[in-house]
Amino acid sequence: MTRDSAPLPQGSTIGILGGGQLGRMLALAAARLGMKTHVFCPDPQSPAFDVTPHKTVAAYDDEAALEAFAAAVDVVTYEFENVPAWTAEFLAERKPLRPGANALAIAQDRLAEKAFLSVNRIAVAPFAAIPSVEQLEDELGEIGMPAVLKTTRMGYDGKGQRTIRKKSGAAAAFEALSPKPLVLEAFVPFEKEISVVVARNAAGQVAAFDPAENLHHDHILRTSTVPAGIKRKTAKRAREAAEKIVTALDYAGVLGVEFFVLADGSLLVNEIAPRVHNSGHWTEAVCITDQFEQHIRAVCNWPLGNPSRLADVVMENLIGDEIAAVPASLGAEDRPHAYGKAESRPGRKMGHINRVRARTPSN
Repeated sequence: MTRDSAPLPQGSTIGILGGGQLGRMLALAAARLGMKTHVFCPDPQSPAFDVTPHKTVAAYDDEAALEAFAAAVDVVTYEFENVPAWTAEFLAERKPLRPGANALAIAQDRLAEKAFLSVNRIAVAPFAAIPSVEQLEDELGEIGMPAVLKTTRMGYDGKGQRTIRKKSGAAAAFEALSPKPLVLEAFVPFEKEISVVVARNAAGQVAAFDPAENLHHDHILRTSTVPAGIKRKTAKRAREAAEKIVTALDYAGVLGVEFFVLADGSLLVNEIAPRVHNSGHWTEAVCITDQFEQHIRAVCNWPLGNPSRLADVVMENLIGDEIAAVPASLGAEDRPHAYGKAESRPGRKMGHINRVRARTPSN
């Protein structure tokens, strides 16, 4: 067994790139397992800093700070997928990086992601690379309209994309988005959006959680409901696809896979996220092992926990000032989680509530 694949002993230090709410929840899960965490983030007000004494406030391209960070930890993981490629590669040369730099590079680029999925026979919507307005106009003729034009990098919660309904709007959409190149995707007339959170450790053990049905308002996730309103065979196919993806990536950690469910029950992957996922927060309240503990287990190469669900649940994101209403809105079976962010702003995720319900016999 190599140094990189040996299970980390209790008391080891997990380095976390990113100090937002996901980093905070990972640090809390690590502490329960007897592990230490060291959070690296340029924002001095990062909410993850509240739950660990070990922190570095520095830019992601600060070589001296990264060198010291690597020397202080036993393994490195991250809470967001836009970690600079140089940073990931620099740290991977010094300590195990889980998930690895290859998975990060694929997930950071929508074209690379869709090419990877297609090569591995995972269905996605028709797509094309768009380096120019002329190419966009040509591809609109092939893919059809409406279609969605997106940046290949960055972009989340609806940012970095434009829907094109008429060819006359192509040039304006192209000019509005940056950086280039872009990717054009066919508009999918889906019935539902679901996601599967899946984990794999460095030894190759894989475990997937039940699919969640997701509702978005203004491109921001509002609720994730489990069980999803889909057939059992559709849920099984979603879990199998997610398991296939983490295996093909030689992945270590938790991965979120978002799907479109079409009218005939078939699935198209919308995107993958190489981290713990907002739509997996429900696992905190009703699973034997939640997604945060599962990620820590995976990056430490411990045996994965049981992802079985013990109850039904609806996870509700708390956006902006909604966090202030938590005390008055709680029922006896509700499990709130505040992220400890210093400032509430419109559109900012400030926390979530898991509203637990008795598991129905049919699911």
